[in-house]
Amino acid sequence: MKLYLPIADMPVDPFGIILLGALVGFLSGMFGVGGGFLMTPLLILNGIPPAVTVGTQAAQIVGSSISAAAAHYRRKTVDIQMGLVLVAGGAVGAVVGVFIFRSLRAAGQVDVFISLAYVVFLGLIGALMLAESLRAILRQPQKGAPRRRIRRTAWMAALPMPMRFRRSHLYISPLPPLVLGFMVGVSAAIMGIGGGFIMVPVMIYILQMPTNVVVGTSLFQITVVMAITTVLHAAANQTVDIVLAMLLLAGGVVGAQLGARFGARLKAEQLRALLALIVLAVCAGLILELIVTPDQFYLIEAL
Repeated sequence: MKLYLPIADMPVDPFGIILLGALVGFLSGMFGVGGGFLMTPLLILNGIPPAVTVGTQAAQIVGSSISAAAAHYRRKTVDIQMGLVLVAGGAVGAVVGVFIFRSLRAAGQVDVFISLAYVVFLGLIGALMLAESLRAILRQPQKGAPRRRIRRTAWMAALPMPMRFRRSHLYISPLPPLVLGFMVGVSAAIMGIGGGFIMVPVMIYILQMPTNVVVGTSLFQITVVMAITTVLHAAANQTVDIVLAMLLLAGGVVGAQLGARFGARLKAEQLRALLALIVLAVCAGLILELIVTPDQFYLIEAL
């Protein structure tokens, strides 16, 4: 049985796509990450055009993030004020990213650019995650109470227009979160990733936000920015395949529940090491896709 994807302009096995969504959903639930950085390269390896995977993945992330963001909002673990600042930067970044995406597509280089960007991105993230997790596994446990993290926000308060974020108990300039939101917006538009696995540690260690509001605030920002990105891609690039997005969501919802249960049986260091190996394996698959059997010949030239 084959199902025709109107935007991707190709027939696919719907059960295979649902299974792929369930696999990434399982990994997302097990590791506590959004999964967008895995879904896009896996779709590329399965023959979906990179431009379509980016636009469709944005729509899929919106669908999968709404319920989680709403749950955090009901528990009052969302800093709406901080979230709106991040959304403001993310909206501008999404517009810039879609413009870059459209320019690359007009030049006929968007597919190669997306694949190369993921090779660099996944290779770097996977290597860093693997090194950190191995250090944590090999490190001997220290006696005594853990050291309390010292919050240093004076440099952010010294920047222009400082304001108080009451839910996060911060008094800082909105410029750092604006820049963070902008960077995530650009990456969302060009690579189809929500950016939560990057945003969460930055919000904790750089913005110095309390951990209990970080995840909810990140989900709020991701939901709104990815919704904007989806609309922009659909209007400007026509690369959002709703049929493909619904198939991925159908599998992802079930897979995430199973992954969350399985992940509870493993230690955090083991989970991070396993995720790093999966990321590096996907990166290797993309490299082979580019080098061994490229769809088209390409050159990288200095201007």
